[in-house]
Amino acid sequence: MEPSPTPSLTAYVHRVLIAVGLTLLLLALTGLLGLAFGVFLRLLAALLIALPLRAGAEWLHRRTGLPTGLALALLALVVLGLLGGMGWLFSATLSEQLSGLQQQLPQALRNVQDRVSNTNWGQWLTGENFDLRKLTGGTSEWLGRATGIFSTTFSILADGYVIIFLAVFLVIQPKTYRAGLVMLVPKAGRARAHEVCDKLSDTLVKWVLGRLVSMAVVGVVTVVGLRFLSMPLAGVLGLFAGLVTFIPNIGPVVSMVPALLLAFFNGGPHMALYVLLLYLGAQTLESAAVSPVVQQRLISLPPALILVGQLIIGSFTGLLGLTLATPIIAIITVLVKMLYIQDVLGDEDAKV
Repeated sequence: MEPSPTPSLTAYVHRVLIAVGLTLLLLALTGLLGLAFGVFLRLLAALLIALPLRAGAEWLHRRTGLPTGLALALLALVVLGLLGGMGWLFSATLSEQLSGLQQQLPQALRNVQDRVSNTNWGQWLTGENFDLRKLTGGTSEWLGRATGIFSTTFSILADGYVIIFLAVFLVIQPKTYRAGLVMLVPKAGRARAHEVCDKLSDTLVKWVLGRLVSMAVVGVVTVVGLRFLSMPLAGVLGLFAGLVTFIPNIGPVVSMVPALLLAFFNGGPHMALYVLLLYLGAQTLESAAVSPVVQQRLISLPPALILVGQLIIGSFTGLLGLTLATPIIAIITVLVKMLYIQDVLGDEDAKV
């Protein structure tokens, strides 16, 4: 029996080139998908600003009869006035407290080093077996960190600039962009497309309103509680706790870290315990009392689904994706219920 002929070198090279080409194509498509998703995140952030403003202007138009454009301008002025007024009222206090924070954190770290050095294992660490320079790095490493911080700050400012301008365009002419999106759908499905767009808009507006209520409750309760405990920097810590509440599940955990650090080194373990109980109480109040009432009136999403979505989206897209994971899950939920469960499966009883 004759041996089977071996493939020629040309055929082998041809297959290798095909494999390399498909790999490069896959990588290019993956990169384009990541870039497109980054654009989508910034567009979603702009929508979360534009849609509530537009909804508020339309509500004001229905209530007062003012033209929608004038109502939108008045609402924008009111929002800017409130933000400016809050900034003016808290600027002096926050500036003073932030200065105190910059002074107290290094002192807190020195207290850690002093307490550690008074123990046997601390003396071993601070001896020949431990070199602080190895932990903090040399001058070149600190320059690299400073460059990274500058780059991150510039990226955040650039993203904010893009998001704000997108929000302005979307809030001024929402029907133009919506009509262009609906035109991509076949004529037979355009009425349904308008219904889906209405539901998505309503869902995002309700989610933003719900988060604003939760942020306000957590921020006020935290500030009042920290002042009652005579904790320093109560304004800064309360403001930070309220802001990061915008990120469900993960935000409350992040807000505890600076508060517990300062409480431990200003009042000892007992003060840290009181602050921990305060933060747990504020978050329990928000999750057990405020959120159920708000969600019952506005929007309800399963907490486990939110956490899983945050872990998946945040691992691929970073801080912006983590922040916007919940509205992304809300959008996916609406699309699945309306386009698959209702339209494909024919279950008209499914609530959206």
